[in-house]
Amino acid sequence: MSIIKTKGLSKTYNADTIPVHALRDVSIEFEKGEFTTVRGPSGSGKTTLLNMIGGLDDPTDGTVEIDGVRITGMKEKKLIDFRLNNIGFVFQAYNLIPVFTAYENVSFIMLLQKRSKQEMKERAEELLTAMGLKDKFNSRPKELSGGEQQRVAVARALASRPKFILADEPTANLDTESAMNLLDMMEKMNREEHVTFIFSTHDHRVIDRARRVITMVDGSIHKDERKG
Repeated sequence: MSIIKTKGLSKTYNADTIPVHALRDVSIEFEKGEFTTVRGPSGSGKTTLLNMIGGLDDPTDGTVEIDGVRITGMKEKKLIDFRLNNIGFVFQAYNLIPVFTAYENVSFIMLLQKRSKQEMKERAEELLTAMGLKDKFNSRPKELSGGEQQRVAVARALASRPKFILADEPTANLDTESAMNLLDMMEKMNREEHVTFIFSTHDHRVIDRARRVITMVDGSIHKDERKG
């Protein structure tokens, strides 16, 4: 069963001057447990597609459904709550809160969800340990390497137990060893906990690991290939 469904999704910027068609009539579905990459050159629409799926931007036309719930046109407060409880985000820039420790960064989303202190503690410790950061609970972002910061970001995305994770260029700032370690951990989460991952990337280190590769060109889906 599909957990994500887009229908006729289009996005046009600067419609009143020189229009830029970032997405053109994209209809696609994703199922639970996928480990999928959306690839394409800069300007192909891959990041725009993830932003639409995540409710971070509104389409010009078309709709997005998450687990049967239409998020297109949803009121802002309801959409914020929906994202908080259903979607995990991992960004290229990490977006960690600099004054928080690794433990506090991971716990923060659960605080917003009003989880109990005990559940927050157990989940944050479990995830940071799984990410190989057991000795970094009290370290702030500036005390962590790029790879460690990105692993904290993945742990934070998983903390809310989302239906799926959207990862926009998660390995772009990482050296090969850090990128491979991160991908190993995400594959393990996908395999053992059935966490769904959808990546936007042009990094072949990610593309080679994906079981489904969607290629975008000029705002449209050019290819949709499944491996194995």
